[in-house]
Amino acid sequence: MVALWAAAASCNSNYTAKPVGYYKINFPEKKYVLFDQPGYPYSFEYPVYGRIVKDTTFFDEATENPWWINVDFPQFAGRIYVSYKEIGKYNFDTLIQQTFMLTGKHTSRANSIEDTLIATKNNIHGVFFTVGGDVATNNQFFLTDSVKHFLRGALYFDTTPNADSLGIVNSFLLEDMKHLVNTFKWKK
Repeated sequence: MVALWAAAASCNSNYTAKPVGYYKINFPEKKYVLFDQPGYPYSFEYPVYGRIVKDTTFFDEATENPWWINVDFPQFAGRIYVSYKEIGKYNFDTLIQQTFMLTGKHTSRANSIEDTLIATKNNIHGVFFTVGGDVATNNQFFLTDSVKHFLRGALYFDTTPNADSLGIVNSFLLEDMKHLVNTFKWKK
């Protein structure tokens, strides 16, 4: 009898299942600082909440030149890997093909890949790739002058890819990547 009463009472409860959610993220104010180190063939602005770290390894081997860097975002466990290659040491067409191939490796998990041509006021050209879905990197780009310089950048997070939970952080850092591209300059 008690069990029957308890079952009947529980049917009339006001319980509502809690919806799935993610932690609230407090984003810092957008401010930028110039990266213009002596000896580097390029300069650009990056956010003050990022930090430049010299990249010294590429798949457990030394980088091919001293101009590879990362823009780290410790509070988001994110990093923009920036690699530089000199045209002449490398064939320009091969660099372009490799970049499209690296982006294309995401097709098995991507639900879209959009490429947008870049042409800045600083005479920088390239392509910005936006890859949709649960992929390792949703935002990447390359910049070139088509004669001497070629630079590739890709934003990665130190976590399992999940477009839903990373979406807001990806959008926030996408603005910073676009700012980096728009302020990018080759040095003479």
